[in-house]
Amino acid sequence: MYKTETKGISVSVEPRYLEDRSDPSEPLFFWAYTIEIANGTEAPVQILARHWIITDQNGRREDVRGLGVVGEQPLIEPGESFTYTSGCPLPTPSGIMAGSYEAIGGDGKVFSVDIPAFSLDLPNAARVLN
Repeated sequence: MYKTETKGISVSVEPRYLEDRSDPSEPLFFWAYTIEIANGTEAPVQILARHWIITDQNGRREDVRGLGVVGEQPLIEPGESFTYTSGCPLPTPSGIMAGSYEAIGGDGKVFSVDIPAFSLDLPNAARVLN
């Protein structure tokens, strides 16, 4: 598991390879990742947008931006968390993802929440530095 904290908001990521959705002959390699966003502050926090930086093992980078997460802009109360699962296809058997959320706190100020960098590797494969 990968984890980081920004201004009392912790983000945990658990990636997993989905062999049944992958086809190395294409080449297509697919990972799911489950993210938990936990609010350790004393005020509600709403996730407004996301920015992903996805890099495959050949160094090709893709920036993905969008509103909310999985079609929602969740409001996370103090002491609560929001968990979701999404996916990422790559043309290589290894890669890395990192990014950030744009959030708004109870004081009305918008701030950035880091998403920890996490590795996408085939199970039992040697780790590749991306």
